[in-house]
Amino acid sequence: MHRDQPSLRARSTSELVPSLHLGLDQMLDEFTRVPMRAKFLFDPEMAAVITVEFLAERGPSLVWHIGRELLHLGVTSMSGTGDVRMWPTLDRERPSSWLLLESEEVEALFEVPTEPLTAWLEATYRIVAADVEMEGLNWDGFLRNLLGSPETPAD
Repeated sequence: MHRDQPSLRARSTSELVPSLHLGLDQMLDEFTRVPMRAKFLFDPEMAAVITVEFLAERGPSLVWHIGRELLHLGVTSMSGTGDVRMWPTLDRERPSSWLLLESEEVEALFEVPTEPLTAWLEATYRIVAADVEMEGLNWDGFLRNLLGSPETPAD
């Protein structure tokens, strides 16, 4: 093996699957849309979870961790239960899906364009297939990362 070959394997995630920047519409009510941006991030070490950063024009951004499978299924059918749900809209001219996020503090409904999201998700599945995304997962680190908890020293 040539000495330079390991550097090919050490490519960064952003080189493998760059983040996806999408223009979304946040629905304030039935008739009022507020355009905004969202950044979708994929980490092969936590392939089952997509980090979505909703970029506010004013104020802090909001970060949600959403299941990759939920997003993938939500472009074609109802997906998710509880705090995160996604389903396709009926508009055939502008393919999109509704993404509903709920918590104790906030409820937000977004219209997400499905074509760029689908293409990006397919790229993530080429890097880590669905049937192996949980193999070798460090569950303690995964849960700490998901919950935003600080590292705790081992006993």
